[in-house]
Formats: sequence, C-alpha cells, structure tokens
Amino acid sequence: MVRVEEIPIAKIHRPLFRENDQAKVAALMDSIQEIGLQEPIDILEVDGEYYGFSGCHRYEACTRLGHKTIRCRVRRAPRSVLNMHLA
Repeated sequence: MVRVEEIPIAKIHRPLFRENDQAKVAALMDSIQEIGLQEPIDILEVDGEYYGFSGCHRYEACTRLGHKTIRCRVRRAPRSVLNMHLA
C-alpha cells in the first residue's frame, strides 16, 4: 500500500551518495518556488524509519529552499527490501 504525505525532511535517511546536477537542482528550486513540488519523492518506511533512494534532485532543491517537509509517496516495506536497495 502506498500513501502520499508530508514527511519531515530531517527524518528521511539518504543512505546512498549521489552527486546531483546542480543546474537541474537550481531549475527545480525555481519551479518549486513558483508552483510548488509537483511530483512527490518515493520513500520506503521500514520499522518506522524513512529511507529515500530516488528524487535526489527534488530532495536537494527542497532542502536548499529551507523546506521542513517534503511530499512523499510512502511505501511500507520489510527490512529485506531495504537491504536489497543497499546491496
């Protein structure tokens, strides 16, 4: 089951490093300031903790804009699914 909700950015773990395209982040910042975040990021909820593996540019743009929360598609998953993402 997937639900969409606002999650505090500080509660989302980003366990895999990804270098973002800074021009894309800047363009997203402009867009988000003008019309808001249009597409939620996808996160896993495992044992009450949130993990993000996609939406890196949107996540960075919202963080740099000082947003406290970000709209997310939250999918609850067992630890085995998290481990597959980390492998």
